[in-house]
Amino acid sequence: MIVDNRLTGLLKIRYPIIQGGMAWIATGELAAAVSEAGGLGVIGAGNAPADVIRKEIQKVKERTDKPFAVNIMLLSPFVDEIAELVIEEKVPVVTTGAGNPGKYIEAFKENGIKVIPVVPTVALAKRMERIGVDAVIAEGTEAGGHIGEITTMALVPQIVDAVEIPVIAAGGIADGRGLIAAFALGAEGVQMGTRFVASTECTAHKAYKNAIIKAGDRDAVVTGRSTGHPVRNLRNNLTRILDKMEKDGNSSEEIEKIAAGGLRKAAVDGDVDEGSVMAGQIAALINDIKPVREIIEDMVNEAKVILKKFQEELEI
Repeated sequence: MIVDNRLTGLLKIRYPIIQGGMAWIATGELAAAVSEAGGLGVIGAGNAPADVIRKEIQKVKERTDKPFAVNIMLLSPFVDEIAELVIEEKVPVVTTGAGNPGKYIEAFKENGIKVIPVVPTVALAKRMERIGVDAVIAEGTEAGGHIGEITTMALVPQIVDAVEIPVIAAGGIADGRGLIAAFALGAEGVQMGTRFVASTECTAHKAYKNAIIKAGDRDAVVTGRSTGHPVRNLRNNLTRILDKMEKDGNSSEEIEKIAAGGLRKAAVDGDVDEGSVMAGQIAALINDIKPVREIIEDMVNEAKVILKKFQEELEI
């Protein structure tokens, strides 16, 4: 099953599967594995300076000659440096989050870089199309990390109807069923984060991966709504503390101070009780850790079986 559509043609990839650009997790090792397996691997720049991300880019280039991307967090204090870096390193694709990439579009386009922002609303998707992005990632509230309010099921078809550029579905997707569902909603590809965390190539701490494996269907909770920056994490002592602080009326500054550095604490140090274990609602569906290539091939093969079943049923 090699999908030949606008997205795979645009990105020059075999499968319309993009890896989420997760800070502290989406390293060069993971990005290279996803790209080599036929998807689009993504390095998560997060708040890291350019010299750190340059090393991750070099890791990818040493491991694969396939296309890859860098996710630029537009609120990063190093965003200008990262934008210059991806141009200098001839990174073929940039995904963006937490802001408007309009300031960088012209320079990216002049250097042949494809730009794909993450959008949580129809209005933002339309605005991104107007400034010339190549595609959009419609991310539903089921996703891990920083989230919007609209579900993937409701958001994706609305954005598909609102724009002419390719739409990539994200949030709550981890297997072939999710891939087929995204296609049915009009998307031309999917982005996955949590499923790729639970891979052998992901460098996140083993405790972080195991927390995903152990998660139940109600364990991916949202904190920080009162701050205006809601985040989906797996339930632990940190989420309980943050929830109580919000209920007690603590200020945004006090809440964000407690949460600061939480992702690194969990993903790098392995403190999954006091750290921020960012993961989507799909975590409860993930029950193993396996190589990226196997994750992608299993997903594609499952999608093929579903398609065949539908075709047979429709012919009856």
